[in-house]
Amino acid sequence: MARGEFVYNGRGIWCSYKRTTLVVCLINIVVVLYAIHNLYNSLYMYPYIDSQTTFKYTPDQIRKMEESIQIRKASEPKELIKLVKQLKKDFLREDKVVELPQHSKQKLIDEILVQLRGLDAGANATQKREAVERWRKEKLKQAKRLVRGKTLNTTILPEDAGIIARALSSDWAHLSEEMGLWIPLEVINKEHDDKPEGEEEFDSRILPGRQLPPECHAEIHTDYGGAAVRWGLTHPKESAYECCMACLNQAKDAKPGAIKCNIWVYCPSETGCYSPDIYEHKNQECWLKYDEKPKLSFKDRYSESYRNAHPNAPLIVPWVSGVVSV
Repeated sequence: MARGEFVYNGRGIWCSYKRTTLVVCLINIVVVLYAIHNLYNSLYMYPYIDSQTTFKYTPDQIRKMEESIQIRKASEPKELIKLVKQLKKDFLREDKVVELPQHSKQKLIDEILVQLRGLDAGANATQKREAVERWRKEKLKQAKRLVRGKTLNTTILPEDAGIIARALSSDWAHLSEEMGLWIPLEVINKEHDDKPEGEEEFDSRILPGRQLPPECHAEIHTDYGGAAVRWGLTHPKESAYECCMACLNQAKDAKPGAIKCNIWVYCPSETGCYSPDIYEHKNQECWLKYDEKPKLSFKDRYSESYRNAHPNAPLIVPWVSGVVSV
């Protein structure tokens, strides 16, 4: 092997290349080990030190944070959150509404009409609602017993028992609306004579929500024909009472020789009412009509043959009408 000679103070020092290379490698190994040692400390030592020295709160700061959390929870709109959750449940329930077979729906509506006709002529709205509710509970009980496999003497078919039980319980509101069943709420008004002495009497002929007087001759689920004295599409009223009063007032105020209203027809359904014409009839429409001999257009329910010819017609007539004396 070749050798190199270095001279220092007149003396020669002999070093081989092998020894020089070995020294350089040892130096490199020491440097690498030192670098690895520093890297290890940066990854494992620093996070530990930081975790021990950061995010330390005083008891006063912790108390203030807890008070802030309590204030935030107290200010939450709990009623609104509860309402939103209920709406979500209602929407999910509406999405799962099962369509009742037409033959079963027809049987149910026939039975409801029989219940209503079986009441006294002077039955009020509350009695009618109670009669329908008793029928619903009894019919629901029968359907549930059929679902459990029991044999009963009922008009419900065993294969339809499950869907009828659901329609009469969770889907009852949807079914009632679909059939057009509407029974007016009975409103009892108490009059208070608190008018100051000497004050002029105000016009109380039209008060929203008042109970229909006997002279209105109101008939629910009824639609009378006749010539239009006042076009209902542009003549909305807040209640059937106002519609009847509008008819009576028109007849009273009509000029000699003018047509006087003797029929009023009102749409109480929030989803609108049906009529076999080209118009879409909406809630609160009030039609004022005249006919020398008033004739019924529809009563109680639309016939099956009529609904076959008019598929959009509901089962029950949604209108409420009355023939007044002029």
